Amino acid sequence: MIEQDTIRLLRECDAGIKMGVDAIDDVLDYVHSDELHKCLTKCKDAHIKLKKEIQDLLESYHDEGKEPNLMAKGMSWIKTNVKLVMKESDETIADLITDGCNMGVKSLNKFLNQYKAADEQSKGITKRLAKLEEALTVDLRPFL
Repeated sequence: MIEQDTIRLLRECDAGIKMGVDAIDDVLDYVHSDELHKCLTKCKDAHIKLKKEIQDLLESYHDEGKEPNLMAKGMSWIKTNVKLVMKESDETIADLITDGCNMGVKSLNKFLNQYKAADEQSKGITKRLAKLEEALTVDLRPFL
């Protein structure tokens, strides 16, 4: 049970990071402020570093990870592009990314509760990912 929950939790983190990095990539070309661009790039880099850690653990369990849900990814892309067409601004970008971070934190906590038998290392990674998301929402507040 521990191994199954650990793998499932790591898979969800893997999919969440992929979704987050894609979301940041989707908006970076529209960012006007150097400060916002730096903030998003720094967070993206931290996500990629954590993704490597997750992939190494998944490989140790002979697992390839998980891709984000195609429906969620598609809806996110549509929402991003529609909002940016209507109002291309740093405020819109901060709003979109904040919404994504809030959904990510909610999902990560749900998965922590769902996969209670996961090992402590995987739970720690999940909590670090949630803290990254929460910190980004704080960093984005001046742009809202």
